Amino acid sequence: MTAPDRYANVRYLVDDVQTAVDFYTTHLGFTLNTSAAPAFADVVRGPLRLLLSGPASSGARATPDDATTPGGNRIHLVVDDLDAEIHRLTSAGVSFRSDVVAGPGGRQILLTDPAGNLIELFQSAQ
Repeated sequence: MTAPDRYANVRYLVDDVQTAVDFYTTHLGFTLNTSAAPAFADVVRGPLRLLLSGPASSGARATPDDATTPGGNRIHLVVDDLDAEIHRLTSAGVSFRSDVVAGPGGRQILLTDPAGNLIELFQSAQ
């Protein structure tokens, strides 16, 4: 088993690996770690390693047919200024899947990557 001080890994199934890499590195501050496009690439942001698996990847092939579409799960990215991030991403042509929702813990908004996987931007109330 990998040491617990390494990355937390999340796999997202994507239609187009290079499009996904471009989205995460251009808009959300990830850096490319490795690429075997068009099958697979992984991008990193802090302790999160996001595995981007295209249709030809072993990760995608291992997925049962009834679980190939994006679900309600999402990665959760903490930001310092949610309004500034919304403005920056909207200016870059990124669209959102929800309005800003506020609660006792903070504020959040949802967007999707080009394959439809959910991403939550969150600003703490602290």
